[in-house]
Amino acid sequence: MVTRQFALFIGVGITCAVIDIGLMQLLTSIGTHYLIATTVGFIVGLAVNFQLHTRITFSTVYSHRALMRYMVVVLTNYLLTLLTVSLFHTWLDVALLGKVLSLPLVAINGFLLSKHWVYK
Repeated sequence: MVTRQFALFIGVGITCAVIDIGLMQLLTSIGTHYLIATTVGFIVGLAVNFQLHTRITFSTVYSHRALMRYMVVVLTNYLLTLLTVSLFHTWLDVALLGKVLSLPLVAINGFLLSKHWVYK
């Protein structure tokens, strides 16, 4: 069950990344300022991510409590990403490597916190 659920979690994440980036690209291609396009893509991707994880990955219904906890997980993963990028930038002067290596870290952290805290 956990393996299937984790695969769904990753699949939803990839889908939402495509939505985020695709919407950003679409908006910039029609002349929207890149910062606005980036923000809109991020927000829409985040909203879709929460909805898909709620309904599909964890088979539950919407609650304000879950949404607030989800936002804490998002913030936690953002801070983990910043930490990882900063460390690799400081140690090796390769920020991108830190970003790439942060992806599995935040995926596992996000899954475990979602499974055992957000949707409990």
